[in-house]
Amino acid sequence: MKRLVTNLLDNAVRYNHPGGTVEVTLSRGALTVRNTGPHVPQERFGDLFTPFRRLHTTPGQGAGLGLSIVAAIAKAHGAEARANSNPGGGLELVVVFAGSEDASSAGGTSE
Repeated sequence: MKRLVTNLLDNAVRYNHPGGTVEVTLSRGALTVRNTGPHVPQERFGDLFTPFRRLHTTPGQGAGLGLSIVAAIAKAHGAEARANSNPGGGLELVVVFAGSEDASSAGGTSE
């Protein structure tokens, strides 16, 4: 679980605008991490959780494994990782744990 949280936070900071914000909440069995980074087209959400896939290729920014590791850890713990876009840009990544109130109601694209 430590790696799941670390990867979510690392991605939220790394792919944010300079001076942007990162918000972390834990409520009703769902961990949510939001940032104010660039817009991510919804058709690319599936790539977020695919190993070695990156939305933008920039040297030194990783191999594209962070969110695929998040999805694998979530699945191993009976949870589900989902992505939603934020109005005005950035992402909301949600890990919903089985049996939580949000398990059936949280939207977004899951992996």
